[in-house]
Amino acid sequence: MATEKQLKNKMLKQADQKKLDKELRFKPEKQKITKGEVLKTNKKTIDAPQVDAPKEIDVDDFEQDTPTATGPAEQYQAKTTFDEIGEAEAAQGKVSNQALMQAEQGSVSPDSLAKAATADLDPRATTQFQMGQLMATIEDGKPLPAWAAPQVRAVSSLMAQRGLGSSSMAAAAMVQSVMESGIPIAANDASKYATIQLQNLNNEQQAALQNASVFAAMDMANLNNRQQAAANNAKAFLSMDLQNLSNEQQSNVITFQSQTASLMSDAAAENAANQFNAKSQNEVDMFFAELGATITNATLNRKASLEQFNVSQKTAVDEFNAQMTTTRDQFNANMRMQVDQSNVNWRRQVNTANTAAKNEANRQNILNLLGIRQNAMNNIWQAYRDQASWNMKASENAKDRAHNAAMQSAAIAADKNMYDRKYDDYLKSTIIDNIFG
Repeated sequence: MATEKQLKNKMLKQADQKKLDKELRFKPEKQKITKGEVLKTNKKTIDAPQVDAPKEIDVDDFEQDTPTATGPAEQYQAKTTFDEIGEAEAAQGKVSNQALMQAEQGSVSPDSLAKAATADLDPRATTQFQMGQLMATIEDGKPLPAWAAPQVRAVSSLMAQRGLGSSSMAAAAMVQSVMESGIPIAANDASKYATIQLQNLNNEQQAALQNASVFAAMDMANLNNRQQAAANNAKAFLSMDLQNLSNEQQSNVITFQSQTASLMSDAAAENAANQFNAKSQNEVDMFFAELGATITNATLNRKASLEQFNVSQKTAVDEFNAQMTTTRDQFNANMRMQVDQSNVNWRRQVNTANTAAKNEANRQNILNLLGIRQNAMNNIWQAYRDQASWNMKASENAKDRAHNAAMQSAAIAADKNMYDRKYDDYLKSTIIDNIFG
């Protein structure tokens, strides 16, 4: 078992301890980003659907045979215009380079990446610093400050009652009372400074997050604007190409119809002179010739319309595929950005939790160290108070025993005198009785 001196030395060492022992220190466990917590873009992006080219209509399926007369013309040879009428050519359009839209690619600007705000503990937020500031207000030869005077007066009065007003024990008790009075004040002041520093750090972090959010929104808005402008420009150029193709095709149709009408009008004027002598069979042959020219004309017009339909269908499919590709790219870009934002937020939360755990561990270690030192100081002063109390009680007990011995001796002496007087009186009364008996 340790002796009283060893216990006092241990308490003094703990009261002057500057650091916690390794086995008493609290070490926080850092959070780590484990496998599967970080999102990836696998299976979160889509491929653009592709529509197959439309089936083209075969114009040969719509050709008609030209009817012919049953016999040769009688006394009339009609002039035909079929060989002199050329074939109408359908206008072939091409999509201009300006009508092909390229998907805009966005990137994250450095300003949109938030950075964690960190700070070191302000020395003013420690109880040790505030205790030093309070002790600095005590000056030699001047009255004690208001925060220390009540405790010092109470200790001085108590020591004076015990007859120890000018002893070193009274001085030590006054110093202890001053320290005990200053510790709550210093702890309260340090807590205020720590609260202000933590609020400032939170404000800096909030401002950084807000600025990063504003820059990220600005990047997204700029990307959307560029993409929308490119889409509008491509649509405008495509509409212009289609309109030019339609105008060219319409011009070709009108020119072909005008040439056909002119040739048929010339043939009709030339044949009009011969129609007076034609027989019914000749009229029938002329009808079939006109019908054949009409059918041929209709066939050519139908062929041009079908080819134009095929071109328009192919253009529509190509435009749809381009739009689907653009939509796919935009969706994949948004999905990648959301995944990256989620990973950044998760890493930021882990780092914030680790910083908070580290700060809490430091605070707990300081509190534990302060508690050990305070308990050791209290134990030392309690030992001094117990020793002083024991010495005083031993002195008082010695005086009480001496007083009691004196009182007992006086009582014994008084009883002896009384016995002697009573014995003398008894002898005297016995002698008188014997004499006068």
